[in-house]
This record gives sequence, C-alpha cells and structure tokens, in this order.
Amino acid sequence: MMEQRILDIADQLLLIEQELKVQGWWSEAAPSAEALASVEPFAVDRLSFEQWLQWIFLPRMRVILEHGHPLPNASGILVMAETVFVDRPEQSRELRRLLATFDQLIGPGA
Repeated sequence: MMEQRILDIADQLLLIEQELKVQGWWSEAAPSAEALASVEPFAVDRLSFEQWLQWIFLPRMRVILEHGHPLPNASGILVMAETVFVDRPEQSRELRRLLATFDQLIGPGA
C-alpha cells in the first residue's frame, strides 16, 4: 500500500499544476532542449520559475513518486518562490501556500 505521505505529495503536485493553470502560468509549448538542460538551480539562467515548475520540477517529482525513488530530503522551493514573486504577492499567494505545504511534506520529520 502506498504511504500516506506519498499520496499527500502527489495531491500537492496536482494542486500546484492546477494553480499554475489558474494563473495563466502554464505553457503549452515546451522550452528548448537547451533551456531544459540548464544545470543552474531552478534553471534560473534559462527558464522562468513558472517554467521550471512546469517542465522540470513537476515531471521530476512524478518520476520519483511513480518509480518509488527516494524523496529529496529537503525542499527550498518556497524561498525561491518568495524571491520570484516579490512583485506579485497577491497573484502568487495560493501558489506560494501550496509550495510551502510541499516543502513541509518533503522536509525532515514529515
């Protein structure tokens, strides 16, 4: 049986995806292979944070969950989101709340 924490994380990923769509931050067109190959944290040199969430973070987390790979033992996504959305506090409120919950689910002692 799948651990409740895994189910909670999977639910959280769906909510993050849904919120990106609600805000109009979901893109139908994939970034270039070069952009997706960025080695910078959050691919900051080539992708917007929203693109990183959609094209790197969500697919990576799905692979981890679907294949039972070990979860990352820490997540600092909220810190990045707070920086990125400093000029969009209202519009990003729900996404930041969802990312905060994700960080808590991933974090030590979760």
